[in-house]
Amino acid sequence: MIKVEEIEVMNFEGALRGMRNPLESWGQSDSKYISGEFVLGEKDLEVALKLVKAGSDHSKFMRQIFVSMDITAPMSWWWDFDTYKVATTKNSTSRMHKLGTRTLDFRDFSVDDEDGEINITPLRKYVLEDINRRIKEYQQLKKTDVKDARKLWRDIILDLPQNYNFLSTWTGSFENLRNVYHAREHHKQREFREFCKILESLPYSELIVAKQGVI
Repeated sequence: MIKVEEIEVMNFEGALRGMRNPLESWGQSDSKYISGEFVLGEKDLEVALKLVKAGSDHSKFMRQIFVSMDITAPMSWWWDFDTYKVATTKNSTSRMHKLGTRTLDFRDFSVDDEDGEINITPLRKYVLEDINRRIKEYQQLKKTDVKDARKLWRDIILDLPQNYNFLSTWTGSFENLRNVYHAREHHKQREFREFCKILESLPYSELIVAKQGVI
């Protein structure tokens, strides 16, 4: 499963102003604010798309369109998503601080299948029960034997399944998301396909989804 919330897209105005710096064509900009909302003009959008399709060395303005979002996804997804960790920041929920403070349930994991249906297999039941047994043991042991408690906690961390969900507040740029979109739009991991669909709903997402070289 993947859940994306609290999406914010910022600095269109500054990014597009900078886009026109090389040719000093600021006077041709037709973007404006309407009812307090920045609206991208047709001329600015045309220039922006032309630069995006020409390649990343021509579309540096995309690095200045900032995006923030809260993403909940399994560790397996985060490992692949971190491939695009260039000038990005994320603050995540912490295994270090929180794992072991309570027992877990299936809401803490991605247990949905390719069709999005919940699929709690006997193995997943066993793994959850085993982890919770050790969490309870850890909670008691840390009161009497800190050293052994740390050993047990380490075992819990190492055996935690990769479908354990993390919530992260992620910040990056349109350029980051464009790279994700074109590399993962048809990825076999369903979470990436769903994430790319969400990117298509962002304001002026045509800057993200436009194919390079197609003018």
